[in-house]
Amino acid sequence: MARALGSLPQLREALARGELSYSKVRALTRVATPETEERLLAVGRARTAEHVELIVRGWRRMDRKAEAQETTRRHRNRALHVYPDGDGMVVIRGRLEPEVGAVVMQALTAAREALSRRRRAEDVPAGTSVVDGSAEAPTMEQQQADALALVAEAALHRGMDPGAPGERYQVVVHVDAQMLADADAPGQSVLDGGARVPAGTSRRLACDASRVVMRHDADGRITEVGARTRTIPPALRRALQHRDKGCRFPGCGRLLGQGHHIRHWAHGGPTTLSNLTMLCRRHHRAVHEEGFQLERLADDELCFRGPDGRLLSDVPPPAAMPANPVDSLRAQNDAGGLHIDARTSTPGWHGERLDVGYAISVLHPLAVASR
Repeated sequence: MARALGSLPQLREALARGELSYSKVRALTRVATPETEERLLAVGRARTAEHVELIVRGWRRMDRKAEAQETTRRHRNRALHVYPDGDGMVVIRGRLEPEVGAVVMQALTAAREALSRRRRAEDVPAGTSVVDGSAEAPTMEQQQADALALVAEAALHRGMDPGAPGERYQVVVHVDAQMLADADAPGQSVLDGGARVPAGTSRRLACDASRVVMRHDADGRITEVGARTRTIPPALRRALQHRDKGCRFPGCGRLLGQGHHIRHWAHGGPTTLSNLTMLCRRHHRAVHEEGFQLERLADDELCFRGPDGRLLSDVPPPAAMPANPVDSLRAQNDAGGLHIDARTSTPGWHGERLDVGYAISVLHPLAVASR
């Protein structure tokens, strides 16, 4: 509610002056926008809290109906036009649904990066096109065209099989099993190129990654390679994301996160929902490499501690309270010119029956526009 009130000054002012109750403002902020704030403020002033709640529910039903209609309209209007131009070039023009467009943009980005890596691997001079070898650096539009060609070639090569969802970035780390379990144990923990990484970093990456187990003989030769598996299976990941809805570190809440084993699988911890939590990249690093501690308590709550063992609370300590808070609040109101009495938040309702359907038809912008 506080976040919504930042862009709704009229509702914020009405709450501050006691003209609208907290329950009314909380309901109205669920649907109000800067464009509809004034008319919804009038509803709050004229109606009871129960009426406001009924109108907000009807408003949201109208929003969902409009959203469904917009989704259907977008789906019907999807199109892709491919035709030759007068000079022999091929023109591609289209309109895609948002989620499909996001896939296409991700594919083009991945293809551009693949072409860039190919240029570096082949030691092509800077500013030279990897596709046609021209000396001029390709523009962004030309890079997009080259990327689309690579995507098409890759699709034909795979027989149109999309396969499993690809990983956006892949970092290969070779780490001995004993090092995952004990940072002081002898063994290797290196990137694919040979650069060493700390055991804590390896444990963090291994928390939520693809895993291939390889066995070596005494001379270091590979004797067996296991199948590639996900540390956290896709179905379990979806359940984890649904439950945690972002980073669980106190005060964070970022939506994008990584799965973290509370008790690492290298220490015998199971890959189960009860042993997993979501942490953003920054706080995942803090737990594995900066000494922060995390445990799940008997009541299923998470307990975070700093490197010094100090408990990190989800809620900051309460603000200091004056000795007489009522007198202090009255003094603040008087200083701000606020005079609140028993009738300040009384609605203008005279007892007439509420017709929610009619109220929505004259209040909701989409309903008004369709009449």
